Amino acid sequence: MEDLDFLIEKLKRELETLELKPETEEAGEVIQVGDGIVWISGLTKVFVSEILIIEEKNILLLALNLEEGLIGSVALNDFGKIKEGDVVKRTRQIIQIPVGEKLLGRVIDPLGRALDGLGSIEANDFYPLERKAPSVFEREPVNTPLHTGIKIIDALIPIGRGQRELILGDRQTGKTSIALDIILNQKNDVLRTPICVYVAIGQKMSKIRRLYEILRKEGALDYTIIVATTPDDLPILLYLAPYSGCAIGEYFRDKGEDAVVIYDDLTKHAWAWREISLLLKRPVGREAYPGDIFYTHSRLLERAAKLKNGGSLTALPICETQLGDISAYIPTNLISITDGQIYLETDLFKANFRPAINIGLSVSRVGSKAQTKIMKKIAGKLKLDLAQFRELEEFAKLSAELPEDIASKIKRGRVLMEILKQENLKPLTFEKISVLIYAANNGFFDDFEISKIKEIENKLLEYFEVEKKEILEEIINKKDLDEELENKLKEALIKFFENL
Repeated sequence: MEDLDFLIEKLKRELETLELKPETEEAGEVIQVGDGIVWISGLTKVFVSEILIIEEKNILLLALNLEEGLIGSVALNDFGKIKEGDVVKRTRQIIQIPVGEKLLGRVIDPLGRALDGLGSIEANDFYPLERKAPSVFEREPVNTPLHTGIKIIDALIPIGRGQRELILGDRQTGKTSIALDIILNQKNDVLRTPICVYVAIGQKMSKIRRLYEILRKEGALDYTIIVATTPDDLPILLYLAPYSGCAIGEYFRDKGEDAVVIYDDLTKHAWAWREISLLLKRPVGREAYPGDIFYTHSRLLERAAKLKNGGSLTALPICETQLGDISAYIPTNLISITDGQIYLETDLFKANFRPAINIGLSVSRVGSKAQTKIMKKIAGKLKLDLAQFRELEEFAKLSAELPEDIASKIKRGRVLMEILKQENLKPLTFEKISVLIYAANNGFFDDFEISKIKEIENKLLEYFEVEKKEILEEIINKKDLDEELENKLKEALIKFFENL
C-alpha cells in the first residue's frame, strides 16, 4: 500500500512539472477529384507551389489555385488512390529539388528522383523550383563567349555566357543536334568547362537514351545532368521540368561557375501548362492558352544571367514551329523574351545544308561583344560577303551572262556557304574555325570546285593539327589577330595550298 502511495505522489510531482504546449495542425478535406486535379476545402493559409500531403496514403499534392475557401491542386503521385473525404495536411514547404555535384552524369526526373538505376542521389542543398531572377545590380554585361563548336554560330550568331538564345524550327530540322553539339564542344573550351543541364520535356525515352549514350561515349557526362520527362508522365512533371533544370543550373552559377541549361522544348511545356490550366478552370486566352503563358516562360528565362560574382547561367530554349511559321503565338513570345534566335529552315535542311540555319532570320542581340577579338575581325568580312552573295544570287537568276566581278562574288559566296556546312557531332574548336574562315575570306578556296572543298577543308585542319600546331596554340593564347600572327597564318596557308 505504501508503494502505491509513493507512486501516486511521484506521478503528481511529474504532472506538476509537465508543460503542455498546444499543437495546431492545419488540415483540409478532398471535396472533388478528377483528371489529375484535386479540389480541397478547409485550408486557408496555403502558399502557391506549396506541397500538401495525404499522410495515410503518402500522396503529395502541389497547390496551384488559391480561391476563397477552395484550393485547386495537382497530384504528384498515385492519383488513382485519392478519394473524396481524404484528409489533406500542409507541409509549409515550397516545392524544391536536390542540387549538388553528385548530380553530374545522372538522369533525374523534375522532383530529383533518379531514373538511371544508379541509386539515390546525395544532395548538397535543396533549391526551390521558383526563384526570383537576379536584379540589375547583381548582373554584369554579357561579354564572355560560349563557344558552340558550330562554325556558322560562332562566326555569325555568337552566344555569350549569361545570354538567352532561342533555337527554333520545324520538326526534324536538327534543333536537338545543335544543342548536343554545344554540350560536346564544352569539353574543348579554353576558358572553363560549363556545367550543362539538358532538360527533356515530353521526349521519347528512346531519344533520351540515345542522347545519354552519345554523351557517355564522348566523355561529356562528367559535366552534364539530364532532367528527363516522357509523353507518358503527368502534365505537371512536364511543366515543372524546366524550372528544375534552371534551379540546378543556378546552384552552380551561385558558386561562381558557368552553367548552360537547354530546354528541349518549350512548345511541349506550353502545351502541358495549357492542359493543367484548363483542368483548373482558369480563363483562357489566345489559342486556349492561359493568360499567364508569357509570364510562365519569361520568369523562367529571366533567371539566366552573368553575375558579378563571376558565375553565369546561359539559357538555350528550343521551340518547335509549324510549317516554318515563326509568327505563331509561342514562337513570338519566346523571341520577344530572348536575346536572339537561331532559326532552322526545312528548305535548307532538304537542300542538304547542315546545320540548316537561315542566316538572314537568325540574330544574336549580344553580337560581337560575345566574340574573341580574332573571330570579331574575321567574321566582319564574312557577314559582308554573305550579304552581298544573297542579293547577287537573286540578281543572277534573272541574267544569263554576268560581269566578271559579280561572278567572282557569287563564287566566293558559294565557297563560304560550303565552308559553313558541318556534320552532326563534329564540333570544331574556335581556333580551327578561325583558320578556316580566314582562309575562305582571303580567297584560298576560290579556285577549287565546290564539290572538293570539304575534302580540302579536312586536309587543311589535319595539316594545322600535325605540322602547324604552334599557330593554333598562338591563336588560343592571344585570341587576337595581330600582324605577326597573320603573317604566320598566311605563310602556312600559302605553303599548304601550293602543295595540294
